[in-house]
Amino acid sequence: MVDSLRDQLLKSGIVKQLKEEQRKSAPAPKPNTSFAKGKPPHKPRPPRSDAEIDLAKAYAVRAQTEAAERKRAEQEAAELARVKRERKAKVHKLLDGAALNKADADQVRHFEYGGKIRRVYVDALQLADLNAGKLGVIQNGGRYVLVTQAVAEQVRDVDAHLVALLVDPAAAGVDEDGVPTDLMW
Repeated sequence: MVDSLRDQLLKSGIVKQLKEEQRKSAPAPKPNTSFAKGKPPHKPRPPRSDAEIDLAKAYAVRAQTEAAERKRAEQEAAELARVKRERKAKVHKLLDGAALNKADADQVRHFEYGGKIRRVYVDALQLADLNAGKLGVIQNGGRYVLVTQAVAEQVRDVDAHLVALLVDPAAAGVDEDGVPTDLMW
């Protein structure tokens, strides 16, 4: 069978070469200017001016500075929290087993702490020792713990604001009943 001229050209590959040459020489298709797909046509950006570059650098520097400040503040807060936890653990260790509070205490000793009048219940002997400065009161976990003078001074060394009451016998005046005169009833 005799192949047609067309079939012979297709087999030889000449026709394929002609089609490729026609595509190369044909003008490029126009870009789609319709917004049917929702994308606006791409417009090239004009080059940035020196002022825009400086402004962009300024924003970048400011962002870096703010990030560094935030990181520093977080580190300081973490360090303060760590120190506070360590102090709390030391105070808890000092007070462990050192509390002298009695459940059957019948007398009240008032004292000023934190701008308010507070109270701790003691027995007669503890009241005398507390007024003489042999005992102290420590604020711990919302409670007032009665402790010896030595423990109170150790707590003062760790965290002074936890010492609610520690009478200095040399500095306080005492009336005829043995009660310090600086008490507020």
